[in-house]
Amino acid sequence: MSGLLVIAEQRRGELRPVSLELVTAAQKLRRGAEEVGVAVIGAAPEKLVAPLSVAGVDEIVTVKVAAPEFDPDTFEAAVSALIAQRKPDVVLVAHSVDSFGYAAALAAKLGLGFATDVFDAQRIDGELVATRGGYGQKVNVEVDFPGRSTVLLAVRGNVFKPPEQPASPRVAAFEIPAISSRATGREFVELAAGDDVDMTGAEFILTIGRGIGEESNVAQFRELADAIGATLGCSRPIADAGWLPKSRQVGQSGKTASACKLYIAMGVSGAIQHLAGMKHVSTIVAVNSDAEASIFGVATYGIVGDIFEVAEELRRLF
Repeated sequence: MSGLLVIAEQRRGELRPVSLELVTAAQKLRRGAEEVGVAVIGAAPEKLVAPLSVAGVDEIVTVKVAAPEFDPDTFEAAVSALIAQRKPDVVLVAHSVDSFGYAAALAAKLGLGFATDVFDAQRIDGELVATRGGYGQKVNVEVDFPGRSTVLLAVRGNVFKPPEQPASPRVAAFEIPAISSRATGREFVELAAGDDVDMTGAEFILTIGRGIGEESNVAQFRELADAIGATLGCSRPIADAGWLPKSRQVGQSGKTASACKLYIAMGVSGAIQHLAGMKHVSTIVAVNSDAEASIFGVATYGIVGDIFEVAEELRRLF
């Protein structure tokens, strides 16, 4: 058996959104009659069959284990057994704190091809090529896997749009022997986030870039965003300077505006890393004093002008 195997993630019995994003990533790599299987590992995996029954999934494999929450030894043993039995060409996991605990060790033990923080993958002349960031996200690195029959990819979240159409995939149970884990879970503690914003779920975003000039100018754009009902975001230079929290950064090394319907970019040049975070947006309005700015190449509407003057006019409207 070959094909593609997605390892779903859950937290306290609820499916994590990245699990469905992995299904979309798998579709890019499907060849001919290859099937996409999704494995859900947990104490009650059958409860997640319904949310995983979406277009693009051919089979859901439930793996019942004793651990009530994620356990790295349990996942490593379960995924290892799945690979041995199913022999998939590609295994997709989330690039997350969970996969950090077992993916690299599993790849080393089984001699798999392996890449982390993958934000694109495709077949080129029949060979799998994964793209990830390098040198602090300043360059994109293409990775291939010569001689590897199975490749394990840890895929960055909020990059692929999850499928929405429901489907009726096959469901099968997969039995594994009892696993002796080196860790024992005591309790689940939810840590408070440093910033209460969720850029991935915002439908209307006003993003500021280095064109605002000085940190003291951030406040007026925050007020503008509040006035027009938008979530304030930023490009990487603003986050790197500490003018806004990293959680508000939109881009390849930040968040993807996956739910956004209207995106206003003010003083944003449009570097390729930033554009990667807004590729799902249907309506983009760009304001920049530089008529040659790259952002105008993707904008639905563009204004060549001073961002402070445009901001003032917007304030008068609201």
